[in-house]
Amino acid sequence: MRMSQLFSQTLREAPGDAEIASHQLLLRAGFIRPLAAGIFSYLPLARRALTKIENIVREEMDAIGGQEITMPVVHPADIWKETGRWQAIGPEMGRFQDRAGRDMVLAMTHEEVVGDLVRKEIRSYRQLPALLYHIQTKWRDEPRSRAGLIRVREFTMKDSYSLDADWDGLDKQYRAHYTAYFRIYNRCGLDVIAVKSDTGMMGGRLAHEFMYLTPIGEDTLLVCDGCGYAANREVARFKKPELPHEVPLPLEKVPTPGTTTIESLAKFLELPAAKTAKAVFMMAAVSESGQDTEKFVLAIVRGDMEANETKLANAVKAKAMRPATEDEIRAAGAVPGYGSPVGVKNALVVVDDLIPMSPNLVGGANEEGYHFLNVTYGRDYSADVVADIAAAREGDACPECGQPLKTVRGVEVGNIFKLGTRYSDALGCTFLDKDGSARPVIMGSYGIGIGRLLACVAEAHHDNFGLCWPVSVAPYSVHLVLLRDASSENTAEETAETIYAALRRAGIDVLYDDRDERPGVKFNDADLIGCPLRLTVSRKSLEKGGVEMKRRAGGEIAIVPIDGLVYRVRAELALLWDALHAAVEDVPYKD
Repeated sequence: MRMSQLFSQTLREAPGDAEIASHQLLLRAGFIRPLAAGIFSYLPLARRALTKIENIVREEMDAIGGQEITMPVVHPADIWKETGRWQAIGPEMGRFQDRAGRDMVLAMTHEEVVGDLVRKEIRSYRQLPALLYHIQTKWRDEPRSRAGLIRVREFTMKDSYSLDADWDGLDKQYRAHYTAYFRIYNRCGLDVIAVKSDTGMMGGRLAHEFMYLTPIGEDTLLVCDGCGYAANREVARFKKPELPHEVPLPLEKVPTPGTTTIESLAKFLELPAAKTAKAVFMMAAVSESGQDTEKFVLAIVRGDMEANETKLANAVKAKAMRPATEDEIRAAGAVPGYGSPVGVKNALVVVDDLIPMSPNLVGGANEEGYHFLNVTYGRDYSADVVADIAAAREGDACPECGQPLKTVRGVEVGNIFKLGTRYSDALGCTFLDKDGSARPVIMGSYGIGIGRLLACVAEAHHDNFGLCWPVSVAPYSVHLVLLRDASSENTAEETAETIYAALRRAGIDVLYDDRDERPGVKFNDADLIGCPLRLTVSRKSLEKGGVEMKRRAGGEIAIVPIDGLVYRVRAELALLWDALHAAVEDVPYKD
């Protein structure tokens, strides 16, 4: 491609709202242009890089038995109503009506569509297992788009769906995706880790996220250097320190004026925070009999811990949660700052699983200025739900080996879910087993955000001058730069044209800067765009015996004779590919 004809232009400065490196550089290098919040056009350079990523994904999906299909972006709402997600998903779902007044959905994901295909196509166990995938546009109306392609509203995703006759089959396909995903990211030049995660709106039994670790990440992860345990903070477990065994003592109400926080209460009573009970008041949006309603939730964790809102929402099967207002708290018979489940009415009580093993805690008396001593679960109150709802924090003990956990930030670049029969049951996806009995198809769902992956590769591979693409993802492998000189009698230009044609005949993708620009502009643009190998043709290089060759990601300039240039370029690119392939490994599945 000649840069004089390229539908793109570089920018000297990035717009002021571009805060992270990948966003700034993709804009400045002419890869993307914003249309609206979280909606981008991908210009030719980006399209070529995205196509290379997509082809890597295709190769790895095909290698584990995937069959590529294409499913619609627009769905009838009926299938989403069948699974209950029409009611369960909030305003991030794109809803509209067609001209006949039928409810329609813009695709967020395709479990419902796959389920509809399965119930129409799968009849016998002989058709299983199967693995379907597609690369398709999605829409999620995010409340706050940010960081360029990291969080957008319209995006392209590879989503695959495994179909099995039994749970062992699902386990096998889940593990195959786990390994294939590491190969995909390695081939794109991106280091990732896999962490356990919340199943969220997808549902199912188990989920993992693949995280690119970076300070710009939206997700907080808890990781253990001792044994390799890793989990998203939303679901991270930790080894909870139990208190010494005690015999329950009689309940006693004591005055505690001005002690509306755990810190002030512990100081006033001269007790450790671990001997107190912390009350958290929330309103949970839940669906009952197909109708949305809000329930008042009173959650209890030990005073030396914090409640994890995601764990709490999962415990009560809430699709959304918000803090309760003071009026809502008092309406349930509780008192802000002095609340506890003792004597509260019409509340959904949830306690952390450590609470039943922690007698004689100090809890609110639901009276201004008073607390109870020796509050004991099972005697003084009971719970509707007992679950792990405590948030893991840096320094907490690893649940596997006991070593201190540490926190890191990450960007999710992919996820895998064991859906089980969540969608099969809802949509009637059954098959006839060997004995003639009808059984539900067991499903898995697996996603990779293509644009977000591109942004993360850009985030990982850049310097102060611009992008430094891995050879597997670069829009062009070679950036050929012509430096015109009036005194050279067009020799440099003729040579550059000959080299451009020779490289193309050799099947090497090359971006040719044939523009009539100053050398400084051309070199700056070459660094900004970030192709792996730069060739410079000028009067000076020809006088030195050939063409200047330089790697974008570092290295000395070498003068390569024109006669052997194509061979040398192939050899240099082969070295880059070899280095990339050396980093690709089959990572074994870790539960």
